[in-house]
Amino acid sequence: MAAAPELDWLAILKREVAASSCQAVAAAMGVSRTAVSLLVNGKYTADPARMAAKVLETFTRVQCPHAGVPVSPQECGQRAGAMPTGSPGALRWWRACQRCPHNPLQLNKNPAA
Repeated sequence: MAAAPELDWLAILKREVAASSCQAVAAAMGVSRTAVSLLVNGKYTADPARMAAKVLETFTRVQCPHAGVPVSPQECGQRAGAMPTGSPGALRWWRACQRCPHNPLQLNKNPAA
């Protein structure tokens, strides 16, 4: 059983820093410039899991077929969560998410794909 491919968050971070600056990337992520610099230079001593999540949340997007706009993986996962009952529009969006190939729950249902 193959897992969904993981994104190389450190390569994404390095690409973003190279395209702009540590300060700009840190500001976009809401972290210190020092933390970004330590990560890029391989000197970050704390557990990088939180930073990895921030990198992916900030710099990766998927094209939402329903909305027609790029959304973060976190936004995508939230839309696909519990069925909304208070808004017909939100319900239509949720139904579209249930069949969407970007839905994290769909990726876990068919790990061999």
